[in-house]
Amino acid sequence: MAEKKRYSKRYCRYTEAKIDFIDYKDIDMLKHSLSERYKIMPRRLTGNSKKWQERVEVAIKRARQMALIPYIVDRKKVVENPFKI
Repeated sequence: MAEKKRYSKRYCRYTEAKIDFIDYKDIDMLKHSLSERYKIMPRRLTGNSKKWQERVEVAIKRARQMALIPYIVDRKKVVENPFKI
């Protein structure tokens, strides 16, 4: 039988950094929780705790409403970095 791969434990970056709150205007911090198509990544991939994942989701949604982060990326015209347009 094939052996299962063992992955290293992922730690919540926000708990380790001892951050009080997540600001929706801080795009660099939010980029770590977004995929290349700017979808919100799940907890199992980012390693965030439930508390911080919920706060990240709220911050990303607020940033999208303020047009700081795009809602979708066009599949035909994938932009390398939409923040530098």
